[in-house]
Amino acid sequence: MELQFPSIRSKVTSEEWSVRVDLAAAYRLVALFGWDDLISTHISARVPGNSSEFLINPFGLFFEEITASSLIKVNGVGEKVMDSEFPVNPAGFTIHSAVHEARPEINCVLHTHTVHGVAVSAQEDGILPISQQSGFVLTNLAYHSYEGIALKAAEKVRLAKDLGTANQMVLRNHGLLTCGATVAEAFKYMYTLNMTCQIQLLAQAAGKNLVEIPKDILSSMGQQSKEVTKGVGAAALVWPGLLRRLKRENPGYDV
Repeated sequence: MELQFPSIRSKVTSEEWSVRVDLAAAYRLVALFGWDDLISTHISARVPGNSSEFLINPFGLFFEEITASSLIKVNGVGEKVMDSEFPVNPAGFTIHSAVHEARPEINCVLHTHTVHGVAVSAQEDGILPISQQSGFVLTNLAYHSYEGIALKAAEKVRLAKDLGTANQMVLRNHGLLTCGATVAEAFKYMYTLNMTCQIQLLAQAAGKNLVEIPKDILSSMGQQSKEVTKGVGAAALVWPGLLRRLKRENPGYDV
């Protein structure tokens, strides 16, 4: 049975609705790419015009079911500010509120438990500089040690400190986290970070010596990325195509 949610488009600003549509799309794209973990993990987006509120998934829905209208709006202490029959994931609130509070320029935070991401998060050396994808990741990467399920408010300070100014993070023994100024940016970071982990595991599985990218090349990867996308940014280039794909394969997120 397909769940039906009444549209709230007329109850929010056009700016919030636009963010809701992109966020719902991101949830469904995570499912489409096989990055979801039943009802676990989460993606959040800051509410335009209100820095202390953000949108997050209804705890209990599969990512493939989420719509723009079903997203929950919460305030800075995790209270719902619009009616919803679903609860808020407490671990999700802890992780996302930590980043939103510490990084005012960040408008979207994406967290996954992908098989490849969790596997690499358990490796002592973390991300290795062995692929072009890893070169992009290593210009902007942080690590956070595992502290159990993210329920303690005290962990928020440590997580924010470990993230610093990075937009990509390996959560040790846990998974991956990315963030960006837009939903599209956070999603593109996750795509590259997860692919980096997948390539690394395949390369290691071959049992041969690995060739690492020289440090002088790694240090220029950030500038190379800007050049190859002509300053527009990869996220802005790929997001329209991802939405077209989603409309073909799992329409209905934008209601």
